[in-house]
Amino acid sequence: MQVFPGAHYPLGATFDGAGTNFAVFSEVAEKVDLCLFDDDGNETCVPLPECTAYVWHGYLPEVLPGQRYGYRVHGPWDAKQGHRCNPAKLLLDPYAKATAGDLQWDEALFAYRFGDPDGPPSDADSAPFMLKSVVINPFFDWSRDRSPGHTLHESVIYEAHVKGLTKLHPELPEELRGTYAALAHPVMLDYFKDLGITAVELMPVHEFVHDKHLVEQGRRNYWGYNSICYFAPHHEYASNSGPGHQVQEFKAMVQRLHEADIEVILDVVYNHTAEGNHLGPMLSFKGLDNTAYYRLMPDDHRYYMDYTGTGNTLNVRHPQVLQLIMDSLRYWVTEMHVDGFRFDLAAALARELHDVDRLSAFFDIIHQDPIVGQVKLIAEPWDIGEGGYQVGNFPPQWSEWNGRYRDDVRDYWRGCDQTLGEFANRFTGSSDLYERTGRRPHASVNFVTAHDGFTLRDLVSYNEKHNEANGEDNRDGHNDNRSWNCGVEGPTDDPHVLALRHRQSRNFLATLFLSQGIPMLLHGDEIGRTQQGNNNAYCQDNELSWVDWANADEELLEFTRKLIHFRREHPVFRRWKWFHGRPIHGTGVTDIAWYKPDGKEMKKADWQHGYAKSLQVFLAGDLRSIDQRGQPIIDSDFLVLFNAHYEPMVFTIPSRKPGRTWKKVFDTQVVAIPDSAPVYQESEQISLESRSLVVLQHVE
Repeated sequence: MQVFPGAHYPLGATFDGAGTNFAVFSEVAEKVDLCLFDDDGNETCVPLPECTAYVWHGYLPEVLPGQRYGYRVHGPWDAKQGHRCNPAKLLLDPYAKATAGDLQWDEALFAYRFGDPDGPPSDADSAPFMLKSVVINPFFDWSRDRSPGHTLHESVIYEAHVKGLTKLHPELPEELRGTYAALAHPVMLDYFKDLGITAVELMPVHEFVHDKHLVEQGRRNYWGYNSICYFAPHHEYASNSGPGHQVQEFKAMVQRLHEADIEVILDVVYNHTAEGNHLGPMLSFKGLDNTAYYRLMPDDHRYYMDYTGTGNTLNVRHPQVLQLIMDSLRYWVTEMHVDGFRFDLAAALARELHDVDRLSAFFDIIHQDPIVGQVKLIAEPWDIGEGGYQVGNFPPQWSEWNGRYRDDVRDYWRGCDQTLGEFANRFTGSSDLYERTGRRPHASVNFVTAHDGFTLRDLVSYNEKHNEANGEDNRDGHNDNRSWNCGVEGPTDDPHVLALRHRQSRNFLATLFLSQGIPMLLHGDEIGRTQQGNNNAYCQDNELSWVDWANADEELLEFTRKLIHFRREHPVFRRWKWFHGRPIHGTGVTDIAWYKPDGKEMKKADWQHGYAKSLQVFLAGDLRSIDQRGQPIIDSDFLVLFNAHYEPMVFTIPSRKPGRTWKKVFDTQVVAIPDSAPVYQESEQISLESRSLVVLQHVE
């Protein structure tokens, strides 16, 4: 087969209309073979003829999109020094834009013999069991695409799983369920628009691997936090199994979501790969250049540093790994048109030597990048290493999953002592975490539930996790001591318990969408999705995790929809700037004020009362728009009343300006406020049910 030197950039397989250029990095390699596979699995190997700056490259005329390929690397095998080259192992291209086939677990996928892990390398050929890289057609008509460009403070994020959200939807064509095409179907687009979200945050769609131990137990890696290729959309989520089709289908999905004014944010896992530790398989990076791609133990390079709990950690200190991540991010923005990223275990990316460094090279590069630096950047601000909990410590252009918000809001609504101050901080955007670094309230991505943990329905139905189906004797997953089961564990027909559970669900949702910051809703929480108490359903690719549309709680859905649209209608609940307790708009009215249930303003000592469970907050109407004469139009004022006490409580409406009238617009005791609901005067009393929330709006 004819091969020319080609170019060392760009990395990966690049089709130019006549042929394909192949380029792959390996500093340790002595020779790199490009291996091409036909439809019957027959292999043809061609040595790449040139190496420039440790990039091996070659150009093959007439190699077209759809071609399956991989690499074999010849070089040193010295485990103590971290070198693990083994040409018997077919390797995925780290820059592959698509993959084909399914990984079949076999001993040949491992670079050592099972009976002698510290012995000589295994010479068993892994190619028959490996998924293959695929040359793609890069061309797509993006001419009508436009990113919605929602500002952060107006964003409402919907965390979703491509398969789990759509697999059981009865109105979707059966052949599309569980795919990118299903997410882009008019049924789902109409649902998203009606709900009012501005962005879907997709759980991992980078090509990932189903762990060997899970497959052997009859389970799968449902969540997908086991990436092996950072440029390729996961092939199982494509409705067409043709090689490379997943790329076109993903692009079409993004385009249609954009047409519906919905952004696409990807949950990305650049902290580790699916190759695991020294006993894990050899699939790509490990065989290309182990010492470059991974953090190895300084005293023995056979072993891997593990800040992620998965066996390895990517070596972001290496310039080639930094380039890999940045090239991947830019690719998904420029070629796939996504609108932002949520970085899994982002603290691991900040580790320069041992400590988490907020100004590490990774963040410096993103800050300077004219493409990646302009999209939405969200960090999961922790890893499992020492000093890994970094909520509030990320750079100014980043937003963060606010774990403090989740914990403090849960604590408040389950009636914990000493929670008023923390709850107030979380409700108003967590200025104690973010204001000192020059950030705005939208630095806080607020959530009560996420994929990792209980669903909302389970949060109010279970005290203990029930992960028995995972096959680990219920030892896996976190012990969620911030749940509250309303008196009875699990399913029940008790009307009192059910009413309390429904009210608590509405309390969490109302708090979430009325808080300053970016609200994030876990898919299915708006319709009462349950995982039957499983709070770690990472391996449950079945009805336990999939959204059960047939049993949707329509009342909860309507309540959630009203909340989201209410937030969009009233800017005081999605402010760009912090509250400061000072007069605004020249009116002499402070922007925020806190009151006790008796209507008297909160004093410093009142925040220290450990037993206090109830309070109310005044929010001055914010700028809504500008009229034709250029004059500001100011929104209504609001009062939000919180009662986390286990008994009903009478509140007195604060007397700020005599004669003012207030109408009830939300009450978590009920699904909807009737048109005949009474209005209230200042200094008048209003009764709140136990564990409930009420929103009052000022009327002229």
